[in-house]
Amino acid sequence: MYDVCVVYLVRTIYTADGTRGEILLGEKLTGIGIGKLVGAGGKVEPGEDVLAAAVREVAEELGVTVDPADLEPISVITYPFVDRAEWSQRSHGFIARRWVGEPSASNELAPQWFDVTAIPFDRMWADARTWLPSALEGEFVERTIAFRADGTMVT
Repeated sequence: MYDVCVVYLVRTIYTADGTRGEILLGEKLTGIGIGKLVGAGGKVEPGEDVLAAAVREVAEELGVTVDPADLEPISVITYPFVDRAEWSQRSHGFIARRWVGEPSASNELAPQWFDVTAIPFDRMWADARTWLPSALEGEFVERTIAFRADGTMVT
């Protein structure tokens, strides 16, 4: 099992009608879960801590700079893949509300903003609907969620 990180950029939009929250998700263009909407992230490299990996992955995948102090921990989720043990991972989730630069597409992610009240869970990994809304509301989530290699959730 290896460690990964995922970062969700979140912003507040001010309009004449009030405010609304938005979350940045990106269509995954490579690797496990290609075609799904995900937060920016990836593997923690040897000798790297989770915060440094999160900062690096956001820069690589979205072209923006996040200060490690601006990463809010929201989750630690263990994902065993029951039929592909080598894919099993522990994911450290974060929210960033501040960053420098404008998010842009990379060869790994095609980013798009979504209203936090209309997150397209049907385009994400199946587990996201079970924990992401709570995490966005401030609850720290710690779980184990098993998957099959075809992307179906086991538990």
